[in-house]
Amino acid sequence: MILVEHAAILLIAFPLLGAFITPIVGRVNSLFRDTWVITVLAFTELLAVLLGYDVLQNGISVYTLGARLPALTSPSGIPVRIILEVDAMNAFISVIVSSIALVVVWYCLGFMNQSRVLDKLYTLILLLLTGMLGLTLTGDLFNLFVFLEVVSISSAALIAFYVHRGESLEAAFKYMVLSSIGALMVLFAVALIYGQYNLLSMAAVADKIQNTFLDEVAMVLLISAFLLKAGSVPAHMWKPDAYGEAPAPVAVLLLTSALVCLYVLFRIIFTVFNPATPLLGWVLAILGVSSIFLGVSMALIQNNLSRLIAYSAIAEIGFILLGTGSGLIEAPYLSMVGFNAISGGVFHILNDVLDLGLLFLAAGAVFYLTGERDLNRMGGLGHTQPLLAVFFLVGIFAVSGLPPFNGFASKMMIYESVYVFNPLLAIIGILGSILMLAVFVKVFFSIFLGVSPAKGHGKLPKSMLAGMGVLVLLIILIGLFPALVVDYLISPAVNALINSQNYIGGVL
Repeated sequence: MILVEHAAILLIAFPLLGAFITPIVGRVNSLFRDTWVITVLAFTELLAVLLGYDVLQNGISVYTLGARLPALTSPSGIPVRIILEVDAMNAFISVIVSSIALVVVWYCLGFMNQSRVLDKLYTLILLLLTGMLGLTLTGDLFNLFVFLEVVSISSAALIAFYVHRGESLEAAFKYMVLSSIGALMVLFAVALIYGQYNLLSMAAVADKIQNTFLDEVAMVLLISAFLLKAGSVPAHMWKPDAYGEAPAPVAVLLLTSALVCLYVLFRIIFTVFNPATPLLGWVLAILGVSSIFLGVSMALIQNNLSRLIAYSAIAEIGFILLGTGSGLIEAPYLSMVGFNAISGGVFHILNDVLDLGLLFLAAGAVFYLTGERDLNRMGGLGHTQPLLAVFFLVGIFAVSGLPPFNGFASKMMIYESVYVFNPLLAIIGILGSILMLAVFVKVFFSIFLGVSPAKGHGKLPKSMLAGMGVLVLLIILIGLFPALVVDYLISPAVNALINSQNYIGGVL
């Protein structure tokens, strides 16, 4: 099928083309513009699903732009060879990214219904989607840097979307400074690798790498850069400001981009360098529990709803790092316990974006109705918005890891595996979830219970309810049938991630 054959490049090219056409289409009328953007995103998601199904059925897919073979990139041949390599892991991530983008834009139809504003918003969202899919699918180190810059620039513009607010501009500036530092680290690391091996393909570098001192420096730079972009402790300081000042649907996309950067981090560790060292596992695990502790502790003292959820996002990143780091501690990590730990971390990427995404969208709905982010000025909204209260409650239970919601399954996999390595780390993770539940129960009481409010009697647009409803449905279905998700999505993805020889062999 021709569409599947070219799906990898179309996943990047189509939203990029859509971004440039959107302002032109917006000059016709708002309905035409909205239809165009939804069509672009729906087609992108269809491509991601088709590509993922093809990879699960037929194995790794490699799409090459330029020279067909590495030898043909000599000075007398074609000087360009860009590789997009898709296995079960990054196919899984691309489906998540494209699906969330579609949900977010559908939500935006009601949340931000000013036509001129939406022209700019849609363009930036499509550019951000292009960058995220490029980061996910590229098999080339230099293009990793290029797509990281696309993500950074579009994210900064989205954070500063409310240009009349000084806080938004400050948050965007802070994000841009830290993103520039991360990008420089990536560029320097790529230069070190290219200088030694004259290669940029991740598979080719992984095949030739000799673990020299410069390789170790490059590894530290790349890991540090993508931990910064993911918002892990100790490079978390940009996250509360960015998530707190951006529009609620934009915060969901920023969360998604952070999780994409975690995927890139894991790809670098398991494929490019593949050190299989317990030391690196301990580093990730300790950063994970530190993120859990700091995120929950800071969430306890927040009065701003968006910032509170942002700190919870830092804690949830910690669970992913804790699971994956514990899998690396086990040598070899192909053992059943290590495999389950990594599977729990990868599973939690999916659950994280659904649970926190729902909470951010629900927080946006609260702001839409009341114009408030301060918890001290809210109360009684459940009297007028019972459906929103139910959606928020589902998000709370899911992110806290309570059954029968999706967060329970991934967190239980992490707890069980981590306990084998170090019971203390597992106990810290469990306590973090308990405290998170306590934090959000307090938030729920502050927003939805009490005397019926003077504000908040309006109706939420159907598109906003539909966007949140889709996430609620997925949360419940995954929570009820986690074994199906693990067997058919998570296990193939983790196998593809840790078996680096298959990724290398797909290109060489």
